[in-house]
Parts: sequence; structure tokens; C-alpha cells
Amino acid sequence: MGFLDNLENSLNNLERQEERNPGEAGRRRAAERSRAVSVQPWAEKLKNSDYTKELFNKSAAAGHRIRAKIYIAWLEQCLRLEARGRVLELKPTPDGIVAEFAAGDGSRIVRKVDLNADPGLLLDEWLSGEQPPPSKSAEEVEANV
Repeated sequence: MGFLDNLENSLNNLERQEERNPGEAGRRRAAERSRAVSVQPWAEKLKNSDYTKELFNKSAAAGHRIRAKIYIAWLEQCLRLEARGRVLELKPTPDGIVAEFAAGDGSRIVRKVDLNADPGLLLDEWLSGEQPPPSKSAEEVEANV
């Protein structure tokens, strides 16, 4: 089956599911809308705050310091920073803004973000974890064979 056939089947399945449970689809849309409305003020603060502007400037300086490019992207209302396989996401929630990133041991760290604080502290905490292990060189691979 081709891509278009799969897409058509998926759309037909969604339509049938909504026909069977029309109330469920309405409740789901209402819940998504209420969450979006409750998150909107924090999303605007994140996009327009001095904290974010300072975060951009300090991430550029941190990238020079570690000799790596820090990629910055807005994904809907989420601000995502990536460097050397490490990801930092700032997400607006109904209660404020949270930062999520992985620690050196792989565990998820979630921190509440204070827009009046120094973004350099968050950057340092994010980048201070263990770096991913370097890839083996061809000589090391051949020596182990």
C-alpha cells in the first residue's frame, strides 16, 4: 500500500471514530482549548520577556565556550535548545514556565523557571552534565577486533 492509501485509511478511521463517539471528540477539543487558553499568558511572557532575549545571548556565548553550535527553535509554544545531543525545553504550563532536560545519568530534570532570574544559571546546569561519550576512532575499533 502506498503513502496516499495509508493516509486515506487513517482519515477514514478518524472519521468513523468521531461518528461513534461524537461527545468524546467534543470533550477532547474543549479540554485542549481550555489548556491552550490557560497556557497562553505564560507563552506570551516566555516569547516576549527579557529573560528569553538574555537566554539567546548567553546561549551564543556558551556555545562559543564549549565550541558547539546551540540550535534554538520555537516549536508551537515551546522553546527548544539543542547542543551536542543534549536538549533543553522551556514549556509554558498553566502554573508558569518549566524547563525540562536530561541529566548526565539520563534521568529527566524538570525545573520551574523564574523569568526574573539569570538564564545563565539554567544554561550552566543544562550544559554541565556529562557529555555524550566520544565515538571510537577507526584505530580503536581495529585494535579491539
